[in-house]
Amino acid sequence: MGGGFGGAIAARHLKRLMPGAQVSLIEPAARYHACPFSNLALVGARQPAQQVFGWQRLADEGINVIKAYATQIDGEARRVQLNTGSTLPWDRLVLAPGIDFRWNDFEGYDAAAASIMPHAWKGGEQLLLLQQGLKNLPESGLFVIAVPPAPFRCPPGPYERASLVANWLKVAKPRAKLLILDANGNFSKKPLFMQFWRQRFGGLVEWRGPDDDGRVNRVEPHKGLLHTDFDVIKADLTNLVPPQEAGRIAQLAGVADASGWCPIDAVSFESRLVPNIHVIGDATVAAPMPKSAFSAAAQARVCALQVARLMLDLPAEATTLANTCYSFIDETEAISVSGVYHNEGSVFANVPGAGGTSPLDAELAFRQSEARQAEGWFHAITQEAFL
Repeated sequence: MGGGFGGAIAARHLKRLMPGAQVSLIEPAARYHACPFSNLALVGARQPAQQVFGWQRLADEGINVIKAYATQIDGEARRVQLNTGSTLPWDRLVLAPGIDFRWNDFEGYDAAAASIMPHAWKGGEQLLLLQQGLKNLPESGLFVIAVPPAPFRCPPGPYERASLVANWLKVAKPRAKLLILDANGNFSKKPLFMQFWRQRFGGLVEWRGPDDDGRVNRVEPHKGLLHTDFDVIKADLTNLVPPQEAGRIAQLAGVADASGWCPIDAVSFESRLVPNIHVIGDATVAAPMPKSAFSAAAQARVCALQVARLMLDLPAEATTLANTCYSFIDETEAISVSGVYHNEGSVFANVPGAGGTSPLDAELAFRQSEARQAEGWFHAITQEAFL
């Protein structure tokens, strides 16, 4: 259930590992809007259509692609009730629910307010809304990105967005200013981003963390006002990323705990709350693995293998997983952070000495090489999931 990178890759691998099994992919959307590379689309470096994918190739491979959503999930009876009225039985259920937003965690910010202060943290209409807002930004306007407390999908995403938008503003509206109001004192690749902003933009970009009164707690969307503990900021355009939790179907299935996220066995990806249901991707409690498309794909491959073993009455086996998060700092340069994780003992842990981040003060050719690697990764993951 769930047709993003995790769900689509899990379905394809399950069908290839168990060609005689019935594998169904349940997804209510007509098309999938990819979040990786969407910040490039935001500033016009990619066409929005390049972010859109479908599931026809999965159907061609014998996967039953069902356009529907669940209204009830019965873990004990192993049944899924769909909004179409049909009921599907299952032996093993893999959930890839992604994220949903916790509306009103920022007081005054609900689903309706997102049309005024777009989050653009899911693709499609929201991305286009924010893009139009940038085009309409006054020449000396203030653009604010408000970052929620971690955890959230794509930890370096707000800072990549800030970098790409700042590049765009420097050319299109050089008298404008970008302010990042951040509920987090630390963030992914912080030294790299901070160095880049300082060297490239000077006063155009300002970052305020929680120690600098950067934590937003209330907004007035129709007035363009953001309230911190001690300040009220009037923005011409606000990109407010809401706090997040596991997608609705995780709550429906009972696999999310009080945190809103899904605790899992790190070897099998089986829910710690409901047996025979496996959860992968952004919805999981999988730290130190981040909530990224790369992680979702890695988890999908391993989960498919473990489900196939369990279906054959074989035990799940400990494995090693990896993640790399690329972030574009302009249209031709990127930085990255990578990690390697083992899951012995049913919990995730860093492999000592593995992974790392891009170096500070790297030459232009190095940053451009990382951008090409990012492009190669995006091509590979979209091929594996959808094409």
